[in-house]
Amino acid sequence: MIRTILAAAALAATALPMAAFAQAAPFTTAETTIGDLLDNAGAKAIIDKNLPGFSSNPQVEMGRGLTLKAVQQFAPDQIKDEVLAKIDAELAELAKAK
Repeated sequence: MIRTILAAAALAATALPMAAFAQAAPFTTAETTIGDLLDNAGAKAIIDKNLPGFSSNPQVEMGRGLTLKAVQQFAPDQIKDEVLAKIDAELAELAKAK
């Protein structure tokens, strides 16, 4: 029993630095899922600023596992390359602010 507890503690200790690193990495519209973006208050604000109504759209739940870049093919008139570039730049600034 004690070995199991110690093994779990050791595993948790090694996972913690990786989790911290993953959180420090900047979000991107090509690699970060919509769900991860919307679950972060700062990233969600950036999306709402650049794509008004996106996060409150009832269909957004269906796309939480996709990236904004992937969703672009379904709404190219709203999700333009210029908008994605602006979101990426603001997401990079968000990561620097941490």
